[in-house]
Amino acid sequence: MAGPDEQGVRIGLSAVVIALRDRKACVLTTSGDGEAETALPFGPFDPARDRTFEKALRDFVTAQTGFRLGFVEQLYTFGDLGRGSPRATQGPERRREVSIGYLALTADAADAPQADARWTPVLDLFPWEDRREGSTECLEFLVDGLARWAELDPRRRLRVETLFATDASHRWNEEWVLERYELLYEAGLVAEAARDQRMDAAPPPAGRPMASDHRRILATGLGRLRSKLKYRPVLFDLMPETFTLSDLQTAAEAVAGLSLHKQNFRRGVERTGLVARTGRVSSATGGRPAELFRRIDADRSAGEALGLPLPAQR
Repeated sequence: MAGPDEQGVRIGLSAVVIALRDRKACVLTTSGDGEAETALPFGPFDPARDRTFEKALRDFVTAQTGFRLGFVEQLYTFGDLGRGSPRATQGPERRREVSIGYLALTADAADAPQADARWTPVLDLFPWEDRREGSTECLEFLVDGLARWAELDPRRRLRVETLFATDASHRWNEEWVLERYELLYEAGLVAEAARDQRMDAAPPPAGRPMASDHRRILATGLGRLRSKLKYRPVLFDLMPETFTLSDLQTAAEAVAGLSLHKQNFRRGVERTGLVARTGRVSSATGGRPAELFRRIDADRSAGEALGLPLPAQR
């Protein structure tokens, strides 16, 4: 029976590790194949050496970044032919790359011990996903490019209108991070498309490109996290032991890329029963001292969703 190398298949493991740092949602990254490229922590799975995928993931993330993972969950398996590293699909030793992505959240956003590792703001990689200040120059540039790409095809136009909410009949869905990135890739508007398809002229930068298929994997992780905010208390996994409600709202906005209605958000948080007053205040807000809260375990017997509200500003 042919082994993995003889079949031209390599299994890799990628980690999307997200934390809050300087009031921004950040992802743990390393240097990619090129000097200007950014990559997720990534390593090969050796079936002869590694007992499980997860143990292999934990070992190489620590080796590459000095960071020890806490809870992780599997995201997806990525194995599309022709996507990712060009070296994998050319030359005499063509190899199909299959990558298994994992998502990890941490409240520990200290400097990564390894010099090659850093915390990169997620919205630097996906600037069109930041809707907190309305439309951005990057988003307008991309929408114009998508309009030209879709001009003569009604199905393309509908996808653009639906995913990017370019008309009043569609609402921006913050969870569709991967779908928007895939559309931009298909339209040739991100640098990875130019690289993978060997275009003569690369498009102007739309966010920071990443090595291989890593921005696609990160888009999957960010979309998963945004979705989970609404039905699981995952945001608390990014928070310190005590926090103000303003801190919690800032964290939610940093992840969702939305500006939230302050009073509606606070009322919604208190209705969930997920937080309790500590009786202490913080003077680090720069204004009036703010009350500190802590997370508590809510009663799950009612079977209701235990996520946080995301009431967007109108």
